[in-house]
Amino acid sequence: MTTKLLHLHIENGVANITFNNPPVNVLSGSLMKSLKEVLHGLSNDVKVIVFDSANPDFFIAHVDINILDEQEVLNELQLTAPEGLNIFQAVGEMLRNLPQVTIVKLKGIARGGGAEFVTAADMSFASLEKGKLAQCEALMGIIPGGGATQYLPAKMTRGRALEIMLGADLFDAATAAHYGWINRALPDAEIDAFVDQLAQNMAALEEGIISTTKKVLAAGFKAENDGWAALAFTPRTAEIMKKAMENGAQTVAGELEIESLLRSIK
Repeated sequence: MTTKLLHLHIENGVANITFNNPPVNVLSGSLMKSLKEVLHGLSNDVKVIVFDSANPDFFIAHVDINILDEQEVLNELQLTAPEGLNIFQAVGEMLRNLPQVTIVKLKGIARGGGAEFVTAADMSFASLEKGKLAQCEALMGIIPGGGATQYLPAKMTRGRALEIMLGADLFDAATAAHYGWINRALPDAEIDAFVDQLAQNMAALEEGIISTTKKVLAAGFKAENDGWAALAFTPRTAEIMKKAMENGAQTVAGELEIESLLRSIK
């Protein structure tokens, strides 16, 4: 199933899902709904799912700042989310609980909810030249609400997780790999071949190996959601979001330097 926001290609047990939500691939309610429909529609023959982007500069920029305009879609997503999880956490846990192994091929920027998507995937590989990650929610007056507070400390030291979330800076792929945020950082000229071969190797495994190996525990999400919700709907947060949009958020120029843009908001 291919939609206007996602392109799906399946070959030899590997599903490649390409995000295409111009201009900067924000994580909108519609994109999350399309993703859920595509993933749930995959056949049992699919053993590996590789995510990439049609945009060379952005994997997923971040959650759409205007996402509340999609209230009907959000309500639908929340109704089907696991108990105790918000819709953003539900995306990450969906990736982790699928019977297939999920791989992100990161060739652009992923911030906020986009970075959480990368972190939630079973594996992630980034281009040394182009892959970048950031949890910049602190600059918006909130904390991460899509799993980062749980996923990051499981991948790295507590201090490094706090540096990522409270420092709110953009990390290059080499540093992200060194911290344990991603599996590996590879030269851009090599990443496609590497991920393709890895996906093919795993798709060739005997039936049941991948789904049996994947065992995921969801712990601590209620605390994260409570903290995020307490900050996400304050007047100050609304003011920051409004000024961010006025100053160029969700434009290509604005998103390339979003940390500086957000820091300039008073």
